[in-house]
Amino acid sequence: CREKDAALAELEGRLTDQQRIEEERAQLFRILESERSRLARVFMKAPAFIATLRGPDQVFELVNPTFEQLVGFRDILGKPVRQALPELAGQGFFELLDQVYRTGESFTGRERPIHLQREPGGPLDERAVDFVYLPLLDPGEKVSGIFVHGVDVTEPVRARRRLEELVQELQQAEEALKEADRRKDEFLAMLGHELRNPLAPIRNAVFVMRQLGSGVPEIERGRDMIDRQVSHLARLVDDLLDVSRISRGKILLRQEALDLVALARTAAEDHRSDLEAAGLHLSVRLPEGPVWVQGDPTRLSQVLGNLLHNAGKFTDAGGRVELEMVADPAAAFVGITLRDTGIGMEPRMVERLFQAFSQADHSLDRSRGGLGLGLALVKGLVDLHGGEVHAASDGLGRGSVFTLRLPRREAAEPAGSRPEAAPAPPGLHRILVIEDNVDAAESMQLLLELAGHQVTTAFDGPSGVSEAHRFQPSVVLCDIGLPGDMDGYAVARELRRDGLPASAKLIALTGYGQEEDQRRSREAGFDLHLTKPVDPAALGKLLAELPAGA
Repeated sequence: CREKDAALAELEGRLTDQQRIEEERAQLFRILESERSRLARVFMKAPAFIATLRGPDQVFELVNPTFEQLVGFRDILGKPVRQALPELAGQGFFELLDQVYRTGESFTGRERPIHLQREPGGPLDERAVDFVYLPLLDPGEKVSGIFVHGVDVTEPVRARRRLEELVQELQQAEEALKEADRRKDEFLAMLGHELRNPLAPIRNAVFVMRQLGSGVPEIERGRDMIDRQVSHLARLVDDLLDVSRISRGKILLRQEALDLVALARTAAEDHRSDLEAAGLHLSVRLPEGPVWVQGDPTRLSQVLGNLLHNAGKFTDAGGRVELEMVADPAAAFVGITLRDTGIGMEPRMVERLFQAFSQADHSLDRSRGGLGLGLALVKGLVDLHGGEVHAASDGLGRGSVFTLRLPRREAAEPAGSRPEAAPAPPGLHRILVIEDNVDAAESMQLLLELAGHQVTTAFDGPSGVSEAHRFQPSVVLCDIGLPGDMDGYAVARELRRDGLPASAKLIALTGYGQEEDQRRSREAGFDLHLTKPVDPAALGKLLAELPAGA
């Protein structure tokens, strides 16, 4: 009985172990089924295309819907790849599959173009794919098939290529803009030259007429009208070229410590006669002592001059113009305010007042004139100095207020501590004028001879060099844009090399006035660069400051 009970117990134990094994096997089967179901869902819904190929002929064993969509929903299961996708012949894919099957080494392709016939009898559709060919190994570690996985990247590739095309188009457009800008620079330089050239003899002739006098009131009035209009035209040309240079970043400031009070006082006095002639009253309120800023005196004078000119242009006779400077010693900025009782502005005009070619005068008669460049030039120059300029108005007929703020600097070295050179004695000169414009040359000769100088002329480069050897001038006034092979730069180089004593002064007198022109004139050997139409009084002062015989 004991042996029988032991045998029964052992049998029960074995049955329990078998039952447990069966339960574990069932549980494992459920897990495997669940995992296979999950993998099947992933396989079916994967956005990447997936396929398995079996045997050396690469027969399609499994493909997911994304792969079927890529190749056009054709029946490919159970078919060798060369039979299922014959249009791939010659595209390199079959050869890559053979290589992976033969070597057992995987292959990765990036953005490979593939041409597929996605519809029966239809055209080949070009796609771009990223893909991987992975070898499948049997239990003996031999290659039995190939796993294919990839992504259709056609749209991203097309988008990138389009972006590259757009970048190329933008680069071409940028080059075209640079070329257009270069041509514009050349045009503006030529425009300035061609506009200034005829202004020069007119201004010279007016100066000669004033020197000689006529005693006839009508002639005097006509002469003054011509003088004013020449100055107006010269100002328009200068503003046009200066605004263009500022927009291209080609304005070079020659900054120094300067007394803004003295500069403002001089600017106001320079414009007082014009404002009073227009029937306006100018009042100036400035601090007693100096107020120092760092800036280009010529350009800041231009800023204040443009603001005063603008106030006079838009204020009717009987009105007032007030210039005031506020200088708090503790403040980092110096403020200048210019008020007028003129025509004022609408709010929409104030917003775009400092834009180039903006006009406050929109009347048909354009009685107040201008190109709308003066205030654009003001803002450009003030910005270059690190300052600010603002405009305000209470409306039409209620005047305007312009506020200018410039960074203040510490007091400069007192002027008395700097040794000043003794003024050179004024003297008369032997002057050679080299100018191809006959009217400009002869009018310049006339006004210089009236001042007592000995003058001769030449009308091209070679004759100018020959005349310099013969005449031995102490001063040469030479145009840049001379005809023929020898322009003004070549004349200067030749005269500096052989023909003039070192003490002689070479002065470029030209319609070309841009920074590049001035740089080239210095390099060629010119001592000074004057832009037409030069003020005869300023030229006379310059010559008087040169020692006799230079």
